[in-house]
Amino acid sequence: MTSPAQRQLYRFLEDRFTCAQACAECARACAVHASLLDPDGKEPHERVRRLGIMCAEVCDATCRTLCEQNGRDEDGIRAQLEWCRSVCVECARAFDGQPGAGSAAADCRACASACADFMAALG
Repeated sequence: MTSPAQRQLYRFLEDRFTCAQACAECARACAVHASLLDPDGKEPHERVRRLGIMCAEVCDATCRTLCEQNGRDEDGIRAQLEWCRSVCVECARAFDGQPGAGSAAADCRACASACADFMAALG
């Protein structure tokens, strides 16, 4: 039988893993979608491409932060999560207007939600 403290630790680790997994999926989706946009395209497409690349990089960095046991302080993790959440929301909005980007927008929203949930778990 597990103690309440052990259950709390397991839940924390599950939430952390769920968030890291959502970040990894979002990074992949954003990188794929951004690679499909013409780098020499018109301004709206270039902005979306840049947002997709930035979202992929932020999500990848967040995933690495969550997967490494590097003793990072809780405030630093919270700041990384908030940055990731806000970039994902902005990227999802940009992808909403793009043909064929519905799945990437959904991945961005799922990642933003996972980051918000994990921040809540941090207390």
